[in-house]
Amino acid sequence: MQDNNKRENEHMIEGRNAVLEAFRSGKTIDKLYLQDGLRDGVISSILRDAKKRDVIINFVSKDKLDMMSADKKHQGVMAICSAYEYADIEDIFAKAEEKGEAPFIFILDEIEDPHNLGAIIRTANLCGAHGVIIPKRRAAGLTSTVVKASAGAINYTPVAKVTNITKTIEELKERGLWFACADMGGTTMYDCNLTGPIGLVIGNEGNGVSRLVKESCDYIVSIPMKGDIDSLNASVAAGVLAYEVVRQRLGK
Repeated sequence: MQDNNKRENEHMIEGRNAVLEAFRSGKTIDKLYLQDGLRDGVISSILRDAKKRDVIINFVSKDKLDMMSADKKHQGVMAICSAYEYADIEDIFAKAEEKGEAPFIFILDEIEDPHNLGAIIRTANLCGAHGVIIPKRRAAGLTSTVVKASAGAINYTPVAKVTNITKTIEELKERGLWFACADMGGTTMYDCNLTGPIGLVIGNEGNGVSRLVKESCDYIVSIPMKGDIDSLNASVAAGVLAYEVVRQRLGK
């Protein structure tokens, strides 16, 4: 557990000047943590830069920062820096156009485990998907653990981060995509048409796809199961469904 935490903190930036310079140098900051009640010139500058870039800001206690910090020299401010740059949704469409294929996109609804996120990015690359979309809040970002778990796929598969998954789905529908939501009790994947421009929606490890996101999808797709338990790991489910998309696209 300690080793995992260490790897997750490799891209943690601590200290006022260090965080301020990270913003000024153009680094991609996923989250900012500020000690409750601190207000001075440097903190105000950091806040201004964070809001300008729409970074998630968390106001926490000093005790919380002390727990997160390796040496407790955080000076009331810490930031999580992304290990990789995020793409734009347009980059995903450009990749599909470059290949001359109908867009195939993974939409991940609050995947929190970085190993799952990395594994899904790897699967997305191997099955020919053109990109992955993740939410800004309540989800894993592109940490070093994610990069490692992707086994290099992060270098070839665009990952875009959006504020609102439901709104993004509606916008992508206007561009011709259909959305299939992975969930129990849906239509068996073999009986669903998964060809053409498609977004495959995979939900949170514990709660699945959220209600609003599910209601935005065009159909619910389930994986046939014959065992004694009734759910698959999120990355495994993503892989099974993704390769059904591949099978149907190949006309097999």
